[in-house]
Amino acid sequence: MLRIAGRNLMRYRRRTLLTASLITIGVIAVLLFVSVAGSFRQMMIGQITDAMLGHLQVHKRGYVASTDNLPLNLNLTPAEAKEVTTVLDGLDRVEAYSARLKFGAMLSNYSESTNVRLTAVEPEREKKTAPLLAGRVKGAGAQLLARGELLVPEILAKGMKIKTGDTVVLVATNRQGSVNGKSFRVAGVVEGLNGPGGRDGYLHIEDARELLRLGEAEVCEIAVRLDDLSSLPAVVKELRRKLGARGESAPRLEVHSWRQLSPFSTIARMIDLLTLFVQIMLVSIVLISVMNVMIMAVYERIREIGTVAAMGFRPRTILWMFLFEGLLLGAVGTAAGIVVSLAAIGGLNAAEVTFAFGRQQDLLLEPAVDVVTIAGVALGVIVVSALASLRPALKASRMDPIAALRHV
Repeated sequence: MLRIAGRNLMRYRRRTLLTASLITIGVIAVLLFVSVAGSFRQMMIGQITDAMLGHLQVHKRGYVASTDNLPLNLNLTPAEAKEVTTVLDGLDRVEAYSARLKFGAMLSNYSESTNVRLTAVEPEREKKTAPLLAGRVKGAGAQLLARGELLVPEILAKGMKIKTGDTVVLVATNRQGSVNGKSFRVAGVVEGLNGPGGRDGYLHIEDARELLRLGEAEVCEIAVRLDDLSSLPAVVKELRRKLGARGESAPRLEVHSWRQLSPFSTIARMIDLLTLFVQIMLVSIVLISVMNVMIMAVYERIREIGTVAAMGFRPRTILWMFLFEGLLLGAVGTAAGIVVSLAAIGGLNAAEVTFAFGRQQDLLLEPAVDVVTIAGVALGVIVVSALASLRPALKASRMDPIAALRHV
C-alpha cells in the first residue's frame, strides 16, 4: 500500500511538492516558535524567581491578601518559622531558603523624605535563594549587605539624588504604634522590577528587628528555591500537606508558588496560549492542504477507481489506498519540517543571540525542543493528515464501478 501510495503521489509531483511544502512550513513554524518562546519563557521566569521572589513562599494565613499594607500583625512567630524550616530541611528538592521581614518606613536624606518599602534579609541565605539579586544592585560589593547598611530602590535614589556611601535615616512604626529611627549607610542601589518588589529596598534582618523593636525573631515570609523548577507543583502540594495537617478547619500557614505572587505569570500564560494557537494553525494548514489534494485526486481518478474496483479490489482496499496517500504526504512533510527546524534551532544556538533584561546584560537565548514535543507535533500532523484523507477515501471506496467507468 505504501509503495502504491508513493507512486500515486509522484504522478502529481507539483501538487504533492506544494502540499508537502505547506506541511513542512507549518511544522517549522510550530517547532521554532515553541523552542524560542519556551526559551524566553524559562529565562523570564528565572529572572523573576532568581532575582526577587524565589520559587515559592510560605506565609501566615491572610498575609498575601494584605501584602500591599505590609501588615506586621501577620508575621510568622519563631515557633511557626521553625516548623516551616524543619519541614524544608526534610525535603530533598529544596536547594535553599531565606527568611524575610517586610515593612514600610520613611526614608530621609536629611533634606527630604519619602515612603519606602523594605525587605529585611539574611544576606548569605538570600544570595542562595535569589542568586540574581546581586546583579540588580549597583555599587554593592561581594558581601551584598552588612549590618548598618541599606540598599536603596533605584527610583528613589534618582529622585532624592542618593548615592552609594551616603548616610540616610529610616523611621518606622512598629506593631504597638511606637516610632523609632535608625541611620544607615547606603551600600548600593537596587534596580527596579515591574510588579511587587520593584520598589523594595533591602537591609539586614537584625537591623530591621532593632528598628521595629521586635522582641522575638519574627519573619513575614520564608522564600524557597528548588533544585529543579519542574518539581514545583509536587513540592507545593507536599508542603501544604505537611504544614496544614494540624486538624484546624483552615491551615495557619499558606504556601504560594511564584505564579500566585507575580504578575509575570500572566505573560507566561500568554506564551502558552500563543503556542497553542500556533499549533491550531498548523492543524488547520495540514487539514485544508491534505483534504484539498485528496479530493482532487479522487475526482481526477474516478475511472481508475472504477477499473480497480472492477478488477476485484474491495472497497476497504480502495479506502486504505487513499488513506495511505494522505498518511505518506503528512509523514514526508513532517520529516522534512523536523529536519529543517532542528537545523534552524542549531543555527540560532550557534549564533548566540543575546538580549538585556534590566541590569542583566547579554542574556543568552538558548532555544531547544524536547523529544516529547517533536513526537507530539509529528503524531498530530500525521493523524490530522489521515483524518483529512478519510472523507475523500470513503467517497472513492463507495463508488459504483460501472458508473465510474463511464465517467469522462
